[in-house]
Amino acid sequence: MAVRKDTGQAGPSQRQLRVGELVRHALTSLISRGDIPEDVLTRAFITIPEVRMSPDLKLATAYLVLHDKSLEKGVMEALKRHHKYLRSNVAQRVNLKFAPDLRFRLDYRLDSASKIDQLLRRPEVQRDLMIDEPEQDHDDLPDHQH
Repeated sequence: MAVRKDTGQAGPSQRQLRVGELVRHALTSLISRGDIPEDVLTRAFITIPEVRMSPDLKLATAYLVLHDKSLEKGVMEALKRHHKYLRSNVAQRVNLKFAPDLRFRLDYRLDSASKIDQLLRRPEVQRDLMIDEPEQDHDDLPDHQH
């Protein structure tokens, strides 16, 4: 039976998601175990919340969250210097036809969520959120709903 490809796909395929998660685990393990002899990587607390794979699985974009923003430049440079080492080790851990090329990007989504949360906690916003809605008139309801 022929498989029909849907060109209007809304998001990544199950395979992209699964391979992205395998690459994420491999990268997290390599970085957290201290396999890369870089002082900045051992000092930095790095979280990789997501790895997005291209449809052909030849490109992996890893999104990083650094808990110390002052180390961003050093971490990104260290990862760039050890790109080949990381790529070959990821290829060994994730069984793919081709070793995906790795790209690293800083992920600021948590920062944005935190800013929104702070805004929502401001007293003037809380006051606006607490405005009571008008009471429903219960006389309009049938007798069995009173």
